[in-house]
Amino acid sequence: MDQIYQEFDDPYWSLLAQAKRPSRYCGCEWGANLKGNSGNPRKPLSARASSRSTLLFCLAFPDVYEIGMSYYGFQILENFLNRLPSVQADRVYCPWTDMEALLRKSSLPLVSIENKIPLYLFDIVGFTLQHELSYTNILTMLDLSGIPLRATGRSSKHPLIIGGGCGALVPGAILPFFDMFCIGDGEEVLPELCSCINDTKSDSRDKRLSACSKIPGVYVPGIQNKVKRVYSINMPPVPESLIVPSAPVVHDRAAVELFRGCTRGCRFCQAGIVTRPVRERSVTEVVNGITNLVTKTGWEEAGLLSLASCDFTGIEHVLRSLSGNTEFGRRGFKVSLPSLRMDAFSVELAAGMEHVKRGSLTFAPEAGTQRLRNVINKGIKDEDIDLSLEFAFSKGWNRIKLYFMMGLPTETEEDLGGIIEIAARAIRIARSYKNKRAEISISVAGFVPKAHTPFQWERQNSISELKEKGRMIKGKNKNRSITLNYHSPEQTFLEGVYARGDIKLADALEFAWRDGARFDNWTETFDLARWNRAFEKAQVDPDSYTGERDLAEVFSWDFIDLGVTKEFLLRERDRALSEEITHDCRSACSGCGMQGLGCSLSRNCGKPDK
Repeated sequence: MDQIYQEFDDPYWSLLAQAKRPSRYCGCEWGANLKGNSGNPRKPLSARASSRSTLLFCLAFPDVYEIGMSYYGFQILENFLNRLPSVQADRVYCPWTDMEALLRKSSLPLVSIENKIPLYLFDIVGFTLQHELSYTNILTMLDLSGIPLRATGRSSKHPLIIGGGCGALVPGAILPFFDMFCIGDGEEVLPELCSCINDTKSDSRDKRLSACSKIPGVYVPGIQNKVKRVYSINMPPVPESLIVPSAPVVHDRAAVELFRGCTRGCRFCQAGIVTRPVRERSVTEVVNGITNLVTKTGWEEAGLLSLASCDFTGIEHVLRSLSGNTEFGRRGFKVSLPSLRMDAFSVELAAGMEHVKRGSLTFAPEAGTQRLRNVINKGIKDEDIDLSLEFAFSKGWNRIKLYFMMGLPTETEEDLGGIIEIAARAIRIARSYKNKRAEISISVAGFVPKAHTPFQWERQNSISELKEKGRMIKGKNKNRSITLNYHSPEQTFLEGVYARGDIKLADALEFAWRDGARFDNWTETFDLARWNRAFEKAQVDPDSYTGERDLAEVFSWDFIDLGVTKEFLLRERDRALSEEITHDCRSACSGCGMQGLGCSLSRNCGKPDK
């Protein structure tokens, strides 16, 4: 009887009762990997002993549960790690401010969500670095775990702190807080890294870091001065199962990654550069993967994920197979595609899904005029936009979402006015089909120049400039069927500072965190005043990071070799300023540097797009 009610003696239970959203922390998810001592998920391991053969790996997401559980990469990594011999993987998410306060008041450490193991007992804590505005949450999670914030303050008794994801490709501003970074695909780097760390448990911390630095794709600050990205030429297997969240999340669905990489070459897009080359799954693998996941988990929606899902060569076959599944039709199964390209093919694909539920259509024209779309290499024409809208409204859609950016290089007032003009054209087209219920939702984000892109040298618009442009766009909208919102210019500014940051920003990050900065990507918790105080205290000029960069400047991230050359990025920048389009890699090689490095489009190599 005592064992049955043992969980009620857990000191964390009283905290859950006081938290605003206890479901963020309770775990108990379907499909979770509960592997505590003696099969008891509530009893943590007592120590990180060198004699223990199991490597404890905690995947840490520096945002709340509902955001982290929506990130597919986080799920597939845990699934992958738990299939490795002698590895036990668990997860942790950043507690919201109320739970942080409760943990501090109770003097309780942050624990993993599945097996309730304190983070300080893990061998590795690996952070997913997806967004610059989540960096203060990393410090919160380390501090709540009793782990020194800076690598120099840690000893052999502390876990190794690892960073991965796109943020690891620009690590300067967070360098002092990490022991090492994984550069590339986790499925390629982690098996050897886990084996190395497990085999060196009895060695000194310095010796272990030195051993890890010899692994391809691992960067250990202070040891190496250059590192190459490691990636697989083939896609990893689709997970046999996924964890079903115990609470509502942003993307509550089964998901399968169609392919990695992108051939479109949008000049503002970091993901399209750092994930090259393109690697696709087979149609059979996608269909079987989705069918298996939906059958096992009970989800009634599946997401077909990639940077440009409609570019998947087997997309029509996949949708046809899923739409023809009578069981899925009976259950009201829904297939979701990410933002569609504005072309007839993409809209026709969506229209062809007759047996699935239909919501709104989402497009990302990014810029309001053809000229500016040429600058950013978006590759869609005005006639493509009109044809896409006509097709959508003729097939019965009532709601269209459009995503744009403001502050793009060479932008003019005419370009900004074009945003509202596109939305107005959409309404006129809807009315021509007797559609009086049509709604157009416009979202405008401030452009942030990203490292490793052709625009990494460009100036970012100031806060006041973005505010003025946002007001101007809103002022041009006179139609009640068009709604418009734009992202906070203050948050865009801070993102821009850290997107091209270096080690001098690390002190400012810690100062801002100690001053109370938390969840800076959430408007209700963001406070620019804290950051201004931190920059002043650290004697750092944030505007120097958002200004135009000299073409000869050596960047803090140049030591990372992604495969794409700096010469290509400069060439693309010149083409942007000349308003020249670079064709899709599927039709002509752009000479990016990936030739002979696993690019499946090698038939086009040697014929650079002039």
